[in-house]
Amino acid sequence: MAARMLIAGEWVDAGSGATTLVTNPFDGSLLGTVPKGNREDARRAIDAAREAFDRGPWPKLPPRARGEVYLKAAALLQERLGALAELESRNQGKTIKQAADADLPFSIDNLIFYAGAGRTLEAKSPGEFTGDGTTFFRREPVGVVASITPWNYPLMMAVWKLGPALVTGNTVILKPASWTPLTSLELGRVFTDAGLPKGALNVITGPGGEVGDELSRNPKVDLVSLTGDTATGRKIMEAASGTVKRVQLELGGKAPFIVFEDADLAAAVEGAVVGGFVNGGQDCTAATRLILHKNVRARFLKHLLERVATIRIGDPISRSTDLGPLVNPAHQERVLGFVEKGKEEGAKLLTGGTDAHQAFPKGAFVTPTIFDQVAPDMAIAQKEIFGPVLDVIEFSTFDEAIEIANGVEYGLAGSLWTNDVRTAIRAANAIRFGDVWVNDHLPLGSETPHGGFKQSGFGKDLGADSLTDFTVLKTIYVDLTGQARKGWHYTVYGDPA
Repeated sequence: MAARMLIAGEWVDAGSGATTLVTNPFDGSLLGTVPKGNREDARRAIDAAREAFDRGPWPKLPPRARGEVYLKAAALLQERLGALAELESRNQGKTIKQAADADLPFSIDNLIFYAGAGRTLEAKSPGEFTGDGTTFFRREPVGVVASITPWNYPLMMAVWKLGPALVTGNTVILKPASWTPLTSLELGRVFTDAGLPKGALNVITGPGGEVGDELSRNPKVDLVSLTGDTATGRKIMEAASGTVKRVQLELGGKAPFIVFEDADLAAAVEGAVVGGFVNGGQDCTAATRLILHKNVRARFLKHLLERVATIRIGDPISRSTDLGPLVNPAHQERVLGFVEKGKEEGAKLLTGGTDAHQAFPKGAFVTPTIFDQVAPDMAIAQKEIFGPVLDVIEFSTFDEAIEIANGVEYGLAGSLWTNDVRTAIRAANAIRFGDVWVNDHLPLGSETPHGGFKQSGFGKDLGADSLTDFTVLKTIYVDLTGQARKGWHYTVYGDPA
């Protein structure tokens, strides 16, 4: 397939005519081409979004009308679910059962949620705070939003970004990751078919160094929203600082998975397998650090290795596959580099750490990997690997577990496993992470805000709280006295009346 970009309601090629190949990480086959946009293309998209915000109908529509477009888009996603899930699986490498049974249904629910949530914006009640006039408060759209999305959940993360941004009346330029652009372009088609006005959503493909940088620096863009790694977040903040534009960032993670002595080990083991290997470990909330009490470590590991041995590796399009390839060979090489680093640091490799080349010579696979005897300061325990690699770290006391959990630069998500409610609440209060699960790992709903502490960024995806990230609070004062000279004017000039 030869895809095109969406700018000002038209499907267009890059101005230069350049294209980028998009491949299947399972076998390296060609899936299609997309335009290789540059700065000029980014400016075309920005101008279209600016025009649509300043003069178009979208920001002026009542919330109900914008919600109706969302409901139509949700219905179209449902109609096209099968084809989109297969495209997502082939492009990203995630299993078809995750794409079709989790990512797409969640995305549809997100749109249905925001169709209603967009009608619930709140501000302070007006009042006569000075005594001489009434002050009103309005929440208004920020303006032109640049949404830069990652390659691990291409369609779902695009919906997370578009959901609160568009429904509050902003116009958007969506830049998907270069490795996985196909379903984001199809999402643009869904919104267009649902009746979104021209220019309200523009989807542009191209390298982040040009397109993403232009979106971050251009003064016509009012806000940049990024989901990506922390290093990219720093670059976005630096680029955006020149025009003092707002940024909303959901960045990297290194989730702690703390198993206390009294935990239900069967449940914790299941949670570790699911939380650690979801999407091949390519998830900012993945349970990468298994922090185990010394009295349960041996039993936990025995059962964990038994469960990991049952994970089925293969073609992600098959419903019998549990673990597909990583997103591409370059990322596979990076993950395997961390495996070698772990060995060099002295961690004990219990299983995995190979590329499965014999079984899948063309696939970007990394087998499920577990390291034991990991020290909290090792690179594999500090850095976001973003692959199916789990670290086992032992602790003896509550305070030690909390110290290990908080001892990274990230603060996105983590989980606690205990049957003692006091331990659960104490630990949940003590760890510095935005999402904390007790006796589970990963659940998120359309209603639940998602975002991190520390270098995992700021702002929220999901939930009604995310709407405030894409709005500006305006204060309007109306004088009630009808007097030319007010009682306080003497403080500037003249004498009291």
